[in-house]
Amino acid sequence: MTDNELSIARYRGKAASYDASAERTMALRRRTIVLLQLVPGQTVLDVGAGTGLSYALLRDGVRETGRVLAFEQSPDMFALAHRRVQREGWRNVWHTNEPAETVRLPHTADAVLFNYTHDICRTPEAVANILRQVRPGARVAMAGMKFFPWWAGPLNVLAWLKNRPYNAKAADLWEPWSLVAAHCDAFVWESTQWGMGYIASGLYKGDVR
Repeated sequence: MTDNELSIARYRGKAASYDASAERTMALRRRTIVLLQLVPGQTVLDVGAGTGLSYALLRDGVRETGRVLAFEQSPDMFALAHRRVQREGWRNVWHTNEPAETVRLPHTADAVLFNYTHDICRTPEAVANILRQVRPGARVAMAGMKFFPWWAGPLNVLAWLKNRPYNAKAADLWEPWSLVAAHCDAFVWESTQWGMGYIASGLYKGDVR
């Protein structure tokens, strides 16, 4: 089973309850979206959008004159996102059920959100495919889980256990942002969740071709 197949299988059993479980990190989602500094008329990309929980918040930033682009590889999660868009009647949301490694966007993005998209962030092919469809200077904002500092020792077993039910790359938590950060200027990050999480942001250098 490939990493993508494993991820799809894991989310198949979590899609129905995902929105309820994500309430615990909604404050972090909002903080991360604020880092994008969205303005009306921009095009923002929601990477691995899940059930579309960020769509309303992103639309608040770009308004009706802007556009939200999104993709999600899990058919079960995407079905809920699609239902959300239809229910709300959002005409400026474009989304598709495709993996990060091969998705093609209809427009270049002005800002990019990676919210709890660990497997994507740790896959070089996925990061490159996404960033080559983003304009140079675009704001990038990230949030997710990470290991505690090395001296925390056994606590990192807890981080691994919490990450494993969702991600194929559950052990790759030391610097989850590093592949994206390598393509950004002014990249900064800070710990959240008592050291087991992070939020980060930077400006895309436009160096992926």
